Amino acid sequence: MTDGAIIGLILGLFFLILLMIFLAMGIKVVKETDFLIIERFGKYRTTLQKGINFIIPLIDKIRIKDNTKEKVFDFPAQQVITKDNATILVDTVVYLRIQDPKLFAYGAEKPIIAIRNLTSTTLRNLIGELELDQSLTSRDTINSKLTAILDRASDPWGIKVNRIELQNIMPPKEVQEAMIRQMQAERDRRAQILEAEGIRESEILKAQGYKESLILKAEANKRKIILEAEAVKEQLMLEAEGKKSALELLNQSPINESILQLKAIEQLGTLANGNATKIILPPNLKDVASSMAVAQAVIEKEK
Repeated sequence: MTDGAIIGLILGLFFLILLMIFLAMGIKVVKETDFLIIERFGKYRTTLQKGINFIIPLIDKIRIKDNTKEKVFDFPAQQVITKDNATILVDTVVYLRIQDPKLFAYGAEKPIIAIRNLTSTTLRNLIGELELDQSLTSRDTINSKLTAILDRASDPWGIKVNRIELQNIMPPKEVQEAMIRQMQAERDRRAQILEAEGIRESEILKAQGYKESLILKAEANKRKIILEAEAVKEQLMLEAEGKKSALELLNQSPINESILQLKAIEQLGTLANGNATKIILPPNLKDVASSMAVAQAVIEKEK
């Protein structure tokens, strides 16, 4: 092989390697959610999305490489003046994502800085319309308004603002001290109210217990009186039944004259109650005994 052939072979291999390198430089593999903005001679050419893409090396250049994932930006705290001239520090967090890669590349020179400045200006305007107390208690309202305004304003930049949150709102030192004193006073007031309610509940429970004990005692006494009255009633009824049965047996049984005379003497003794010193016996004691027995039964019945 001559020297010329060797040189030609070397040059051929050299150009082949250059060609392979050139072709390799033109292959671009884009990951999921990523994108590439391609320019040709300084002019927008295309946007490369996920997958394998081909460009012309040395002619096509990558202008921007980014992704469409949601991004979180914690902007520095800024001083804002409220409607009642109170200066507060507000720390904002912005959640956004790139919606249109081409607009993001050419809509603004520095889109994130533009978002930060727009957030600062809009926040200053919104809080300037509120007093200090309203600013501290209307965080959700401010977040909603701020998100809506920035989402509309960032459309020409290809950015979608998902939400904005006021992370911290710090009032002046003297206001913080006053708020601490107010919270302490409120806690003391609630503690006193709880203590008073506890005492009141305790007294109510004691009064209810005393009332219930009196009711139970009264019901017990009432029950006792009723039972005693029923016992006396039953005793009297039993005695009356006994005497009634005795009279019925007396009327039905044959009684001789001696027994009647003896009963007459017993009845006369009962009528005298032991106070008379003399007792005159009538001649017909049988009739007297019968009459006294009937009279005694009538008297007992009337009782």
